[in-house]
Amino acid sequence: MTSWKENAREVVPYTPGEQPKTKVIKLNTNENPYPPSPLVGKAISNIQLDSLRKYPDPGCSILISALAKYHGFNEENVFVGVGSDDVLAMSFLTFFNSKKPIFFPDITYSFYDVWADLFRIPYETKALDKDFKIVASDYSGECGGIVIPNPNAPTGVAEPVEFFENIVAAHPECVVIIDEAYVDFGSKSCVDLVRKYDNVLVVRTFSKSRSMAGNRIGYAIGSKELIKYLSDCKFSFNSYTMDTITLAVGVASIEDNAYFKEKVDAVIKTREWTKGELTKLGFTFPDSMSNFIFAKHESVKATYIFEELKKRGIYVRYFSKPERISDYLRISIGTDDEMQEFINELSNIIKGV
Repeated sequence: MTSWKENAREVVPYTPGEQPKTKVIKLNTNENPYPPSPLVGKAISNIQLDSLRKYPDPGCSILISALAKYHGFNEENVFVGVGSDDVLAMSFLTFFNSKKPIFFPDITYSFYDVWADLFRIPYETKALDKDFKIVASDYSGECGGIVIPNPNAPTGVAEPVEFFENIVAAHPECVVIIDEAYVDFGSKSCVDLVRKYDNVLVVRTFSKSRSMAGNRIGYAIGSKELIKYLSDCKFSFNSYTMDTITLAVGVASIEDNAYFKEKVDAVIKTREWTKGELTKLGFTFPDSMSNFIFAKHESVKATYIFEELKKRGIYVRYFSKPERISDYLRISIGTDDEMQEFINELSNIIKGV
């Protein structure tokens, strides 16, 4: 007897970080500890209620125009979506249709293999080296596409633009996606590679550095041809992906560059302080250029620290797989007061072992 299940698409879904309902120190999902620009609040208050009865602009014109101007590109070089996850998923669907496998790191954003499985895209993961760095030579082979975050997650390790240019230049036959979700926290963007190569797509988000994870804004910058293919696929899937309020607040955030830089600098300063304190407590970690630190204690198991912090109302992220990172914790950077309390409690835990 046949079953409908035989024709269902079965995948193992991405597992997001916990979103606790109670008041805690939340250092587990890489959210920015500061609110968005005050201009974002003004933009929300200026929305006319009557405007919500109409469909939003399917072309997302005001946001695309603001992003193009901000980065110094033409509007035809910009694509927007509902968070970078939406942009990345649509990019996988649009560009990775070869029978050849796509390449991405073995320790990286764990949505990549989910999308590959969902869209039936063959893939190969490339192992990071002992210092959690990407091995460039591993990406020299024939493939159907490449996706690499810079900085990488959950490690926080960044590579220079030249590293990525070599990969892009070596693969004119496929699209190379550079996922820059965390680039504003200390590494250099590869966006200028778009001016030289028609096969590179740089994907970014408002969720981290712009403190707008709750609004879901992502975007991509690429050649005119890449963006045309991406937009055609998007409009064949859902014409109205971004709502009226989100378009308005996205523009408002872009217009307040001084506030943006101030808060990014604050996160970086706190991150560097936290690195010093973790080192004093016996932790080691790759040098993070992101808004989190991927740390391992010299003698105390990560699972123990994770559970003890949770008992004290402090949430960090623990990954049990793959095995080589099972002793690491990913610690998002909070405010100075939050990180001071985190370090105090962490010290008590370590001393109590």
